[in-house]
Amino acid sequence: MYNPELTPSPTLEIAAKAVLPTRFGKFEMFVFRWIDRATEPYGLSSEHVALVMGDVKGAYRVPVRVHSECLTSEVFGSLKCDCKEQLELAQSEIAHRGLGALLYLRQEGRGIGLANKVKAYALQANGVDTVDANRLLGLPDDARKYDVAAAMIQELGIQSVVLMTNNPQKIESLQALNIVVEGSSPVLAKTNPLSSRYLETKRTRMRHVLP
Repeated sequence: MYNPELTPSPTLEIAAKAVLPTRFGKFEMFVFRWIDRATEPYGLSSEHVALVMGDVKGAYRVPVRVHSECLTSEVFGSLKCDCKEQLELAQSEIAHRGLGALLYLRQEGRGIGLANKVKAYALQANGVDTVDANRLLGLPDDARKYDVAAAMIQELGIQSVVLMTNNPQKIESLQALNIVVEGSSPVLAKTNPLSSRYLETKRTRMRHVLP
C-alpha cells in the first residue's frame, strides 16, 4: 500500500531527445522520465514530453504551455472538450514566436486516469457535470500535479515563464513550486454544442478565465 512517508523523492531524467518536424514547424522533443510513486494510485505514465523551439536556456519570459494529456480529444476527436484545440493553438503560437516550450504531461482526465475519466463520461451522459461526476466516483475535482512541470522548466534552464493558460490554479501551483511566472496569456478555443457545458463548468466551478 502506498505510504507517502516511505516514498523516495521524485527524480527527473532526460530519457531521449530528437528534432521533431511538425506542421507548425520544427521542435526539439525531449522525453523526460519522472519517477514518482505518488502517481501510482491511478497508474499514470512516468514519461512526459517537452516540445521546445528556440534557445530557452537562460531565457526570461518564455511562453510555456503546460498541457495535460487528453486521449479522447487529441487522438479520437472527441467533441466533449477543447483540449486538442488548446494544444494546437499553443503549438502554433510558440512556432509563430519562434521561442517557447510546450510541456505535455501524461496525466489523463485531470489526473484521474483514462478508465476513471470514461466512467465520469458515463455519469455525465446522465446529466451531471464534470466536477460532480468525479465526486460521485469518490475522486478529486482535479488530481493533477505540476511538480514534474516545474522540474522540466528548471531542467530546460528557463528563468521565467509567461504561462499560456486560462487556469489560475496552474499559475498558483507553479509559483508554489518556485517557478517565476511573469504573466499569462489566454488559450481560447472555439466552442461547439457538445463542449459548451464543459467549458461553462470550467468557468463557474473551476475558476477558469473564459468568456
